[in-house]
Amino acid sequence: MTDEPSREPARDPQDLERLLISRQWAGDIDGMAALFEQHAVVDSGGGQLTLGREAIRALFADITATGRKFAAGDQAPAVINGDLALTSTHLPDGTITAEVARRQSDGTWLWVIDRFSVA
Repeated sequence: MTDEPSREPARDPQDLERLLISRQWAGDIDGMAALFEQHAVVDSGGGQLTLGREAIRALFADITATGRKFAAGDQAPAVINGDLALTSTHLPDGTITAEVARRQSDGTWLWVIDRFSVA
């Protein structure tokens, strides 16, 4: 028996945002990081790039420790070209996120690039 929570995979690139938010609200930092490829990059603003899943996990742990909760926004339909997808969300505070996801060999999707705010 394992202590690791059962995690729904992203079967569509549109699933990633919902899964990220629900996992953060549940305190599942490892589950948040699992939505990214091993060598993904996150641009959280201020010129700071976070490279790799372990560093992304640490970033999300730090954000969550502050008590900040990610909010759901209005997702634009994903733009899909083959195994790549561009996802974006207009957040309640007026900012817009942009992400690139890649279809994995098992058909699920993981983010490879995440920019917290493009506005």
